[in-house]
Amino acid sequence: MKKHKRLKKELKLFDVYAISTGAMFSSGFFLLPGLAAAQTGPSVILAYFVAGILILPAMFSVAELSTAMPRAGGAYYFIDRSLGPLFGTVGGIGSWLALIFKSAFALIGMGAYIAIFIDLPITPVAIALTIFFGITNVVGAKESSWLQNVMVATLVSILFFYVFQGAFAVFNVDFFDVVRQEFSPFFQFGPQGFFATIGFVFVSYAGLTKVASVSEEVQNPDRNIPLGMMLSLATATFIYVVGVFIMVMLLEPEALHSDLTPVATAGDQFLTWLPGDTGLILVVIAAIAAFASTANAGIMSAARYPLAMARDELIPTYFSKLGRFGTPTIATVATTIIMIFLLVAFNVESVAKLASAFQLLLFGILNVSVIVMRESKIEGYDPGFKSPWYPWMQIAGFFISMFLIAEMGLLSIIFTIAIAAVSVVWYFSYSKDKVEREGAIYHVHARLGKYQHEGLEREMRGIMREKGLRKEDPYEKAIGRAVVMDLSDKLHIDEITEKVSEKFAERVDISADKIYSLFIEDYREGIIPVGNACAIKHVRVKQDMDTEVALIRIKKGLPFENINLENNDKNLDEKLNSLIYLMSSTEQSGQHLRILAHLAEMIDAIDFKERWLKAKDEAELREILLRDERFINLRIREEGPTKELIDKRVKDLNLPGSTLITVIKREGSIIYAHGTTEIKKNDRLSIIGAKKDINDLKEKYVEN
Repeated sequence: MKKHKRLKKELKLFDVYAISTGAMFSSGFFLLPGLAAAQTGPSVILAYFVAGILILPAMFSVAELSTAMPRAGGAYYFIDRSLGPLFGTVGGIGSWLALIFKSAFALIGMGAYIAIFIDLPITPVAIALTIFFGITNVVGAKESSWLQNVMVATLVSILFFYVFQGAFAVFNVDFFDVVRQEFSPFFQFGPQGFFATIGFVFVSYAGLTKVASVSEEVQNPDRNIPLGMMLSLATATFIYVVGVFIMVMLLEPEALHSDLTPVATAGDQFLTWLPGDTGLILVVIAAIAAFASTANAGIMSAARYPLAMARDELIPTYFSKLGRFGTPTIATVATTIIMIFLLVAFNVESVAKLASAFQLLLFGILNVSVIVMRESKIEGYDPGFKSPWYPWMQIAGFFISMFLIAEMGLLSIIFTIAIAAVSVVWYFSYSKDKVEREGAIYHVHARLGKYQHEGLEREMRGIMREKGLRKEDPYEKAIGRAVVMDLSDKLHIDEITEKVSEKFAERVDISADKIYSLFIEDYREGIIPVGNACAIKHVRVKQDMDTEVALIRIKKGLPFENINLENNDKNLDEKLNSLIYLMSSTEQSGQHLRILAHLAEMIDAIDFKERWLKAKDEAELREILLRDERFINLRIREEGPTKELIDKRVKDLNLPGSTLITVIKREGSIIYAHGTTEIKKNDRLSIIGAKKDINDLKEKYVEN
């Protein structure tokens, strides 16, 4: 597969929150409550709450997939890599169009609130805003997300003010009398009307998962994507439920059922204490911010679908090109042009409602994707967040989607089938001959003895390497206490392995012979040449143990003869100057692969071989593989700031934060520090810790 330039990681937690939140607050709050109440009566409040609960399977599934595969294209990429390129084409084209329809509808929906003060032709205004948001997204994700953050901050601030003022007004009236009057009967049109309303308002939450399509641009996706989505859903559910409760309490049923601006109408009853039309102006500003943020987030997210599909050659590759600002310029321009065409040529409101059924289908497929990825047992599938209650959460999510699609009506189902049919025709007429990969579904088949696609495993490992270590991974600890040996080039690889096994056996409850046999017999993983005259040998054992590392230097170089190379790669013309052995527990398979990937990344440094050969001692060899900002070697001297540490026990040292003494070098010997170990003059301490803690140590003990 061709390598493509990656998008910059510029989005932080609040950006994730803003994209998800901004994508939910538009018609769902500002237009639909009255129409929804007309279908079920006061139980519309419960319908909004239940809909917020029913989105959880989709949210958990998307969060897991996004942290495992943070790539542009979100739903497309997840479906393609799990179910294969045919399903990926259907998901990609359908998601792109559905998102464009909803974004266009958001700008049209804005007209109902603008008309409260100004009678403007909304289509030209919507086109102008589309062009503006398109340009902003071309200039950069950071600039577009800044605008999104401002709009969402404005929106959420006003809406929280609105619901708290509204709640105060509601509880100032004869609360229980009004509840008895307005809430009876609660299910005005019976169970059928209630369940139909849940399906009707469920799409109000559909924007929650839009952020998946920009996951490639999110910093620390393992934390920021799931947390941002959860905070966003909590915000939306609270404002939807409390806000609709206020509308039901304050407005007469007949008036509410026919009102297209219920937020403004209800606000007009309890914001009268503000001077003039200030209350109404605030509601209109919130509505404009809501519709505009939905459109902006929609363009940002939608443009990532053609980008991702073009990378995979499912559509013309020029859509994958990044412009001078590092954004998918052609994909963004194409998305903007299609939006303008829809605004001019179609009844956007009707088409957007039909497209909502396709979004529900995607939610169902994404739940299936999680099951496929988990059951494929691909080692590189390493989500930083895992959905709870697997697989029942995903099974429930699939059937919830099917149920809600049925509630959308026959026309919506036909529209969904039509989009899928067009996508299938495109795949077989254009894409099929251009792609060779298959999805993780084949790895599930492989467990039954059938075909699997090895390229997907390599891709997943590449993503794992790109994501890097997690905070809890003991990489620094393992390198800081690693076995280090300088050996002769005369030794055979088996003799080196035997020496390493003996050293490891001193640390773990496994015999040297057993460790040796694991290293020698595990031909499937073999020795991996990683460049810079270095190779890695790694095994996993079925036992709970700390990760162990051995760093072997062969200055004159060890010939590749009789070495089992992974993938039978014997075409290497340089000798090995370094061998790294890694052993850890099968219970920490993902952690093992992350450490392995990080080792390969550190070895890939341009100056690795030169530094490795010039290193004066064990400490310097360890330092080469440690991140400088997380490691320090501290020499204990009679003069200077380290004097205060002499003759103190390790447990009595006042070291900052989470810093840890991994080894002590004393008179040529290595001592593994324990709480009762005493620090002596001329000791050399190898200390690891968080960046800030290491900086604090340097400031306190390192002389300038």
